Amino acid sequence: MNKTQMAELKEHEQERDFFCVVRDAFRVFAHRSAFMLGSAWAFSGAVFVIVVWLVTGPTFHFSDTWQLIINTATTIITFLMVFLIQNTQNRDAKAMHLKLDELIRAIKNARNELVDLEELSDEELQKLEGQFRRMRKRAEKDEASPSRHVDPVESAASPR
Repeated sequence: MNKTQMAELKEHEQERDFFCVVRDAFRVFAHRSAFMLGSAWAFSGAVFVIVVWLVTGPTFHFSDTWQLIINTATTIITFLMVFLIQNTQNRDAKAMHLKLDELIRAIKNARNELVDLEELSDEELQKLEGQFRRMRKRAEKDEASPSRHVDPVESAASPR
């Protein structure tokens, strides 16, 4: 490798490191924020702010500025919360998919094609849904197979 290639490689590595650091910092921030903002204390704080805003209404004669303050604050908070919620949901969904994929791989008779279902197109998912619907109907007709309409306690008590 020549000096130019080495310099480009180092620059790319520094950029990647910067983005990795930013991504990791945001992940930690989003996780902690979701935990704190999803608490009863955060809800109580929000209710308190609204009550204070309402109580100050007569003092400010319910002016446009008084209304603009709450509208602006809630808009900014909502805008930022969308990103935090989406990040948390994306991580939770990925973790759930990985857990389910591991279960599918671990079960001997499971169809390994079900791993990574989230990558399928809508049409492929509809076909798969139809297959499962047909399987369920066959299972409901089969007396030996527990139906989804059978009480779980009754199903567990029946001999296999």
